[in-house]
Amino acid sequence: MLVLTTETVAGREVSVSLGLVRGSTVRAKHIGSDIVASLRNIVGGEVKEYASLLAGAREQAMDRMIAEATALGADAIVAVRFQTSAIAQSASEVMCYGTAVKLT
Repeated sequence: MLVLTTETVAGREVSVSLGLVRGSTVRAKHIGSDIVASLRNIVGGEVKEYASLLAGAREQAMDRMIAEATALGADAIVAVRFQTSAIAQSASEVMCYGTAVKLT
């Protein structure tokens, strides 16, 4: 499955647009990660615990989007974007969406 941020696929033509596909996940922070993150806030540096949490969330959201596109029989997903929103003080949603297409 091709997953692209562009609206076209180089060297291929979109023959059919199958519509919007999306995947999302909601992740909550862990109290242990919060403590470590607070300490890193004091001394500075990357908050690896949150970076890892968000990287996993992005992968899961993208996997769910790809599964939806595969079920539709798509060859590719174009115009892919990610969006994040806060659900609660300690939880965030990560969404990945794009347009499922068939290629010629």
